Amino acid sequence: MADIVASNRDRLLQAAVEAKTFAYVPYSKFRVGAALLTEDGEIIKGANIENASYGGTICAERTAFVKAVSEGKRKFAALAVTTDVASPIAPCGMCRQVIREFCSPDMPILLAASSYMEKEDGVRESTLGELLPFSFGPEDLERDRG
Repeated sequence: MADIVASNRDRLLQAAVEAKTFAYVPYSKFRVGAALLTEDGEIIKGANIENASYGGTICAERTAFVKAVSEGKRKFAALAVTTDVASPIAPCGMCRQVIREFCSPDMPILLAASSYMEKEDGVRESTLGELLPFSFGPEDLERDRG
């Protein structure tokens, strides 16, 4: 799995930057782009889409997962996320839980600063397990109840 991530790292980060350009953020002005790498090397992009009711807003990470899952993709190798902020920003709690629904805790998540190519520390490499420790996942529903 590490090989597919390493060989697609730059392409994945660039796809997150491209996705960010399609963000619809008339209220917060906070653009986010996400790019999801499938185990077979396909990249699915997502941007945050805001709504006047606020509750109808969907984050970039969830947009990418909804697009992928609705097209039959269920196995993922990595996720990249970027914003217009000068330092890396991590997914919100709701997105972390959605990621956990489809990904193992050891899945790499690349958090890219807006100018990540100009900085040595512009990409923070993490895992879902680091971002969501002691997580609840689908396998927990199979546990004995007593």
